[in-house]
Amino acid sequence: MTPQTEIFVNLERLVALANGALYWPARETLIVSDLHFEKGSHFAMKGVFLPPYDTRATLTRVAAMIRELKPKTVISLGDAFHDGGSEARMEEQDARLLEAMVASVRWLWILGNHDPAPPARFGGDVEGAMLVGRLFFRHEAAAYHERGEISGHFHPVARVRAETRLIRRRCFATDGERLIMPAMGAYAGGLNILDSAYDGIFRGALTAWMLGETGLYPFAADRLLPDSGAQRRKVG
Repeated sequence: MTPQTEIFVNLERLVALANGALYWPARETLIVSDLHFEKGSHFAMKGVFLPPYDTRATLTRVAAMIRELKPKTVISLGDAFHDGGSEARMEEQDARLLEAMVASVRWLWILGNHDPAPPARFGGDVEGAMLVGRLFFRHEAAAYHERGEISGHFHPVARVRAETRLIRRRCFATDGERLIMPAMGAYAGGLNILDSAYDGIFRGALTAWMLGETGLYPFAADRLLPDSGAQRRKVG
């Protein structure tokens, strides 16, 4: 069973998973963000060669969660495809796995900046953003305060000191009113939660839930550290 913890956003009980996904039990809904399929092949076209298995690794994780949780709905919060040519570069085995996953549930693609028009081949419904009960799903956090907003886009990571070493990991970032999800893509990278890009998003006390091998670990804002060379900023 995937390690998990409860997180409440706008009074809704959500289950954060240590692999970076979010599950909403009341709606039997699995939420994933920033899958970035075919990012590795995108870099290969530019002469940067990485092991070409990122799409399969990401698909395998999502497929495992669907088998474990048996959701009725899957919401992908944008940037599932790294660019407009991702479908053409995808291995046929991977494309068929994605088709089968999308067909097995109600699948909702939220549009992202990398994939403003997801490939039609894979099916599913497409939305720019959507409200479901007390939660609002979109790719990038709104400039205005949207209570109950669940978003992705920034690929949040947290950096902390744990005893004698520094740890930097992907994280869920939330103040209980809004939540930003970590990227799930194998090559997605991450932006420190203390970066100025997050300014104004969180009004309440921020908690960064860092992803670990055996669980998720909460750190308050005063425990967070900027990346080397960056100035510490106040968040929340």
